[in-house]
Amino acid sequence: MASLLQSSTSPTSPFPSSLLSTFSSNNPRFPFLHLHYPLRHAVRCNLVEPIKFDNGKPSIPIFNNSPHQSLPGFLSSTTTSHLDNTLPPCNKNDTRLRIFSGTANPALSHEIACYMGLELGKIKIKRFADGEIYVQLQESVRGCDVFLVQPTCPPANENLMELLIMIDACRRASAKNITAVIPYFGYARADRKTQGRESIAAKLVANLITEAGANRVLSCDLHSGQSMGYFDIPVDHVYGQPVILDYLASKSICSDDLVVVSPDVGGVARARAFAKKLSDAPLAIVDKRRHGHNVAEVMNLIGDVKGKVAVMVDDMIDTAGTISKGAALLHQEGAREVYACTTHAVFSPPAIERLSSGLFQEVIITNTIPVSEQNYFPQLTVLSVANLLGETIWRVHDDCSIHSWFFVVVRVASNPIPAWALIDQYRWLVSASQVALLPILASFLESVTRL
Repeated sequence: MASLLQSSTSPTSPFPSSLLSTFSSNNPRFPFLHLHYPLRHAVRCNLVEPIKFDNGKPSIPIFNNSPHQSLPGFLSSTTTSHLDNTLPPCNKNDTRLRIFSGTANPALSHEIACYMGLELGKIKIKRFADGEIYVQLQESVRGCDVFLVQPTCPPANENLMELLIMIDACRRASAKNITAVIPYFGYARADRKTQGRESIAAKLVANLITEAGANRVLSCDLHSGQSMGYFDIPVDHVYGQPVILDYLASKSICSDDLVVVSPDVGGVARARAFAKKLSDAPLAIVDKRRHGHNVAEVMNLIGDVKGKVAVMVDDMIDTAGTISKGAALLHQEGAREVYACTTHAVFSPPAIERLSSGLFQEVIITNTIPVSEQNYFPQLTVLSVANLLGETIWRVHDDCSIHSWFFVVVRVASNPIPAWALIDQYRWLVSASQVALLPILASFLESVTRL
């Protein structure tokens, strides 16, 4: 490893040769620096520009070099360009990683595969005349690390059953590890008993996925954190916040004019975390009383929004009753503009009519759930989470840290600070693909940013 470090170090490197020899893999003081993974897998852990869909159409990537943003040097894909001639040729089929897509969101699955430089696995899924689902893998997965991309979005029951049958097919085909990639986890709202004799469907669905044979679950923006505890297998929970935060940062909105609004009391923790990443913007809360399922009534507003740009944050929009009534109240209280930001766009009727009624300056969502073209409206902006999920899949496959990378992405997307300049001088280490050093760099970065 010392030879690799020395060969990758520029003549102007600030590190003396004695320091480089200290980090040798033969040094018993640093056994954790031994590189366990092939070089090509290490390079893939660098951040690559994700895809953004503006008003439902492909647009400029959300991580760009606009004047409003500044990415750290070692997160840029150009920093590894000098390795192109030194890397061994990558055979896309020479890997134990397989990605299969269900029928719920094939477009997102394709984007994930494109980001990872892989092809989607061949799978046959059909439905019989009586509605039963048939699944057959068209290629061998024996001993492979299999990732099944299938959100349980509407129709929730069909997509969930399809996911369970896909998991069972992989288990019976002797897959080594099966990870259920569920960008949108249906039944997550049924996570507790609010009245007597109610079911906790989130726990039931978690048991079904586990018993079907899944070894791990990867999901995005669960409705509540306790849903992870319903699984008896590891759960990797990623957030769509970096994608939305970076998009908001590209807009010319003064931070003094921003106020983050929670559409209900239950989303205060989510809105507070979002506001903290938006230059610690003030927080407002909409107090509502719900008289029945999918029926909401706004009662009061806690906080000041007069003359400000209100950003309403929620994990999902179903019928849009809560968020539209909240937006109407914000306008009554003097808000200048209202933005709606959510990860999951369920869009059950009459959501489109409510969202396109003129209450919102812009409705910002992600593509965890596919949105049909007939549901597009001028204020709609769709951002892609394919790169977040793709990078997470790579790190799960390579046994790399997810938390340290996600911390870096959130810090860059929300509030770039001069402390990145201190880390930028170490990018030759990352360019040398020393994945084992990434947690050390992330820990050092975290300590610096707390100063």
